[in-house]
Formats: sequence, C-alpha cells, structure tokens
Amino acid sequence: MSPKHVEAMYDAVIIGAGAAGLSAALGLVRSPRFEQAKAEGRDPSILVISKLQPLRSHTGSAEGGIAASLGNVEHDDWHWHYYDTVKGGDWLVDQDAAKLLAQDAPATVINLERSGVVFSRTEDGRIAQRRFGGHTADFGRQPVRRAAYAADRVGHQILHALWQQCVAEGIEFAEEWYVTDLVLDEGRTRVEGVVAFDTHTGEVHAVHARNVMMATGGAGRLFHTTSNSWDLTGDGMALALDAGLQLEDVEFVQFHPTGLAHTGILLSEAARAEGGVLRNADGEAFMERYAPGHADLAARDVVSRAIRAETDAGRGVADPKDPDGRRDCVWLDMTGIDADHMAEVLPQVVETIRKYADLDPTKDYVPVKPTAHYTMGGIPVTTDGEAYRWIDGGRRIVDGLFAAGECSCVSVHGANRLGGNSLLDACLFGTRAGEALAARIADAATAKKTADAGTDAADRVEAAADARTAEVKRLLAQAASAAPTGDADDAPADDADTATDDNAYRLMADLGTTMEQAVAVRCDGRSIDEALEAIAADLAPRASALHPHSDSPAFNQELTAIWEARHLTELGRTMLLACRSRRESRGSLYRTDFPERDDERFLAHSMTDADAAIAWQPVHIDDMPPQARTY
Repeated sequence: MSPKHVEAMYDAVIIGAGAAGLSAALGLVRSPRFEQAKAEGRDPSILVISKLQPLRSHTGSAEGGIAASLGNVEHDDWHWHYYDTVKGGDWLVDQDAAKLLAQDAPATVINLERSGVVFSRTEDGRIAQRRFGGHTADFGRQPVRRAAYAADRVGHQILHALWQQCVAEGIEFAEEWYVTDLVLDEGRTRVEGVVAFDTHTGEVHAVHARNVMMATGGAGRLFHTTSNSWDLTGDGMALALDAGLQLEDVEFVQFHPTGLAHTGILLSEAARAEGGVLRNADGEAFMERYAPGHADLAARDVVSRAIRAETDAGRGVADPKDPDGRRDCVWLDMTGIDADHMAEVLPQVVETIRKYADLDPTKDYVPVKPTAHYTMGGIPVTTDGEAYRWIDGGRRIVDGLFAAGECSCVSVHGANRLGGNSLLDACLFGTRAGEALAARIADAATAKKTADAGTDAADRVEAAADARTAEVKRLLAQAASAAPTGDADDAPADDADTATDDNAYRLMADLGTTMEQAVAVRCDGRSIDEALEAIAADLAPRASALHPHSDSPAFNQELTAIWEARHLTELGRTMLLACRSRRESRGSLYRTDFPERDDERFLAHSMTDADAAIAWQPVHIDDMPPQARTY
C-alpha cells in the first residue's frame, strides 16, 4: 500500500510502523486538538512511512509481557513499578519520565485491551500477569506479577490491534519506502522534511513536512548474536547523526540472557517466570549465588553477566549445533514446568526450541547465551517526544522533530531496561508524541511560522532528494559496469567469494563480529580501541565503496542494504566512542578496567554526535537519590 501521490506539504510524517509509530498515529488522529483543526476547516495531511509492511515490524516478536501495576496483585502499585524502573536503570533514569511511565501504565494497558488486544485471563476474568525480572514490591523484597501477557505473543497481539485501528481511521501508509535523509534547516533548529526511496519503483521522493516523527526501532543488528530482526539497523539514530544531532546514552545495549544458542533467537523471560531455571555444566542452578532471592528473575544485565562469569570459569556448555563445540552457553531447564501449562502459556517458546534446536523443552535442557536485544540510548526527547540538542548546559528543541520507541531516549530505561517496559514505553510515549503532534498541527501560529520558512525549506528538501537520486544513479551505474561480460560459464568458479567482491551483507556480518568482540556484555579500553581501529581502517572505507550487483532500480534490496550497512557502521563508531568516554561500569555497560559505578563523575547522560563531541547532561533526580543496586 503506497500513496497515489505525494502531497506538496504534510502536516505530519511518521517514520516507522511498529508499536511506537502506530500509537503515535492513533494518538494524533484521536486527539481533541486534531479534531479542533479539522473543525476549523483545515484538513491535516498525515503519512506513515515504513520500510516494511507494518505487520512485519519487530514489535510483533515481543513475547513476554507489558508492565503495569493494574491493581490485580496484592501489595503492588505504581510506586513500586517506578522504584523498580529507576533501580533497574542503575539510577541513570530520568525520574520525571519514569514516574509518568509507571503512573500511566495501567491506562495504557486498558486502552490496548479496548483497541482489541486479547490478553490472557485469570479464572476470575482479570487480565493475567506474570513475574518478570526486576519487578518487585516493598523495595525489592517481594517479587510481584506485573507483566500483562497474551500467552507469549503479546507483541503480535499489540501490533495487529494497533494496525487494525489505524486502518479503521483511514491513516495513509507508504509501505516499503526507505527514508534516506532527515532534512533540517541550516541551524538545525527546525525540521523541514525527509527524503524517501520507494523500493517498488526505485523512485526517490522529496517529502516536505511541518512535523516529522522518528519511530524506527533499535540497532540490534550491530551485533552478530542478536534477537533483533534483520530490519533493525539503527536507521533513525543514524539519520539523526547525519543531520548533525546528538544521541543520548548510546553506549548502553541490553543483552537478553536467554538467546537460543547459536541463533540468538529470543527465548522469552516468561520461560523463567513460569519456572524455568538456568543451570551450568555441573547442573547447578547458579543464579542464586549471583542474586539471592531474585535468582533467575534478577535484572537482565545481572543475569547476562552471571552467565558470562560461569562460562569464563569453565562451567559453560556447548551448543549441540555448534560445529566448533565452544562451551559458551548454559542450560535453560524448563522440565519442571507442567507440559500442558507450558503449551498454554509458552507456545512460541516451545515452537522456537523445537523448530530451531530440535529439542523438546518438556524433556531436554536447552542451550542459551546472551543475545543483543535492546538499545537503551537514542535520539534525545522530552516526555512529549520532542527531539532536542544539549547545548551550553540546556535543551534546545528541534522545532517539529519528534521521536518515540527504541530509536529514542526519553530515559525511562537508563543504563538497563526492565522486561515489559519496552512495549509500555513505545505505546505510552508514542501516544504522547502523537498528541503533541496534534497540538502543533492545531496551533495556527505554528502552521504560519512553518509556511513562512517557505522557499528555503523546500529548496533544501528538494536538494537532498536530488543528491540522493544522483547517488542511486551512480550506484546502479557501478553495478552495470561491474557486471560480468561474455559467457557466465567462463567465469572463475570462486569469483563470488573473492575479497574484492564485497557486499553489504558481508560487511554487516564483519561489523557484527567486531562489535561483539569489543563490547558484548563486557568490554575494556583495549577492546574498544581495537574495534574503533577496525572501523576506521577497514569497515568504514568498505562501506563507502559498496555498490549493488544489479542495475535494476526496482525491488533492489541491495540498495537499501548498502544504506543500512553505512548507518550501522556510523552508529557502531558512535557507540564505541560513547563507551570509551564512560569510564565506569553501570547497568548493561560493564568495563573490566573500570568495574565500579562512579556517581561523582558519571551520574550523567552522554550526548554524542557524529564528530565525536561528547557532552554530559545531568540526570533528573526527583525523590530517589542514588543508592547501591543489588539483587
């Protein structure tokens, strides 16, 4: 589904159609301010651009639950959710944002149910909730059931419900369009539009917009072992860097403890919430040693480091499917869960294990290892989704630019996200951003101010589109000139494997290996510097030299893969620079050369741009001063 024509000017363009983008679209069109604009005779034009068909968005892979203190569980209320979120983020969480997250979580879940999400139910008809790592009451002394779930397919339910609601509202989509440029004014104070590539036709579009929202997801494909789908290549974050903006706290990447061994495919935390136990090669349920009381349901960074400690100590196990026999996994033991109950509440986990590991979790131990899962950092935004730059000790809003979801950083996750808070973040702050967009659209003064920018803005968007069109032509011409001539049978049999015949997929694989060796679960100054050198000396030049191997402009997947590879390379470099600058260990970032948290120097958000300039923004502390973080 693509627009029949591109409007001369859009009131709002939303980039991305996962939970954050769809929530924003619905928040926008259902806002009273949007209705106000329509009643005043204006007919606001809205476009959602997605590089995938929306139902393929990565939100659909979320399994375990969405966190909310619904009042169904004794002893739980939003204050404990708030406390757990701040503690889980190792006190790098902005507490005003975390308070909003916890307070508005129940309404968010209830509104999702009203939109068509079919949650699992308790016997008395309430929304069913399960335990999740780090979710407690009474200052961490009592685990609670706070994650509302739909078996282990809650993301699938949410994505389909939001998509259906958007279709019902008549929201216009440009599907399988890839955004290549974010266009700002010369002073980087105002958004002017985007440039998008239609993969169906190979046509480049200049999309002028008064407001743009980024909801492009995370960057798990920076790593070789990841639970993320192939499309999570950090596009929104890279576009912000390319436009001269900063990224906040980009050094913090969460590794989920239970990726299915060599595949990295996620085995939901719900498996441990329902009774699964992690065991080492000796059969020991080792997590009680690392997190007494919380054990297997400690925060994810704690469990991931514990797994790595066990494998380093020689107590790891080998993945039966790994030909090298590396003992870099531990066992996930689900055999203590009743088989019928497992089939009812963990169908996706069971199917994944049987399909990809050829094991039966009701009888067999399953090999697992940490897998790159979530980027805590991203485009810095306010609690209304407004993007900003941190300059001279203050926030400078970029007029008309918004972001939500995993590509953004409102800093509700700090240095480590709690399970169940990602879907909540995307839906809640996506909706808030949509409502803020509606308020801007309804503001006639804002519309006039944007119109007055006029010709110069249009020229900049058109110039960016012309430059991208020229690049596409050049890349396709390179493909044509590189095509073999004569009889294909005369070509050397191993020609496709030569080192000179590089491609985007090989580059992304090499980058993933480099990043994994440098900063997966733990790092030090040497590993960071070696990865930076590898990017500067090898990967970045290769990314610049990439060209497709087909000269067809339509449905040429390698064209978009080249842009994705370049985005990942630039983002990887920025992430490593931020890691090097934070000389402490906090949350998901564990530096073996600086193993302690340092609140005196680093209780602050890193703000990193493409020129390697790093500033530090104070953390918003409200009513919970930092304290030791133990599980």
